[in-house]
Amino acid sequence: MAVIDAALDAGITLVDTADAYENEELVGQAIRHRRDEVVLASKFGLVWDDGIAGGFDVRADPEYVRQASEASLRRLGVETIDLYYLHHRSDRVPIEETVGAITELVEQGKVRALGLSNMTPEELRRAHAVHPVAALQEQWSLANRDLERRLLPTAAELGIPVVAHSPTGHGLLHRKGEAAEPGLEDTRAALDEIAEEHGATAGQVALAWVHHRQRVHDVPVVPLPGTTSVSHLRTNTAADLDLSGEELRRLDDPPRPGDFARN
Repeated sequence: MAVIDAALDAGITLVDTADAYENEELVGQAIRHRRDEVVLASKFGLVWDDGIAGGFDVRADPEYVRQASEASLRRLGVETIDLYYLHHRSDRVPIEETVGAITELVEQGKVRALGLSNMTPEELRRAHAVHPVAALQEQWSLANRDLERRLLPTAAELGIPVVAHSPTGHGLLHRKGEAAEPGLEDTRAALDEIAEEHGATAGQVALAWVHHRQRVHDVPVVPLPGTTSVSHLRTNTAADLDLSGEELRRLDDPPRPGDFARN
C-alpha cells in the first residue's frame, strides 16, 4: 500500500494487478481514496493448481469470465476495472468466445477496455476482430527480445500498445556484470558502460531502453517494472534517461537475446 501511494505521489497512474497475484484487496484499499488518479488494470484466467504441471490451469470460458470479473470487482472495491486482461491464452476455449464475454462486461460498464497477455499473433488478430484490444502485455527487455519478432509486428500493424512487463529481466539487469543467457555478455557490457556514463544503474538504463522502443517500432510502449519497495520505486522513476542513437546502437548491435529466449 505504501508503494502504491508513493507511486501515485510520483505521478504514476497505471496500477497493474491480477486475481492470480492474490493482492487485489490490498490494491483496492490502497487506491480507495485516490481512485480518480488511477488507471486500474487486473487480469483473470490463471487458476493455481499444484497438481498441474507448471502449477496453473487456464480458464477462459464465458461463464468464468463473468465469475472472475465479479470477484475482482468485489475484492478491489470498485465499480469498474479500467483495463481487464485475459492473463493467458486458452488451448480449449476459442479466443472469440472469451473476448465476446469481456465485450459484454464493457457494454455493462464493468470494464472500460480489453487487454490480452501471453498471446500468439493469430489469436491477437482474431481477438482484435471481435473487439478492439487496448493493450498487449508481454515480457520485453534486453534479456528477452523474443516479442520483437514474434508478436510485435502484429501489434504494430493493428495499432495495439504494448505493456512490457519484466523490463529489467525480472531484476537481473539491475545487477552489474551478470548475463541472463549465453550470448548476452556483450549487451551486458554495453549496458554497464552506458550506465556509468550517465551516472545511473544498469537497471535504469535497461528500463530506459524499453521506453525508447516506441521510437524504434512506432508502437506505444508502457514499461511495467515490478516494484516491491518505495526505494525500488524511486530507482525506477529515476530511469527517465535520454539515450542517444549511438547508445541505442551499442545496446542493439550485440547478438539479440531473443535468439536464446525460452517461451
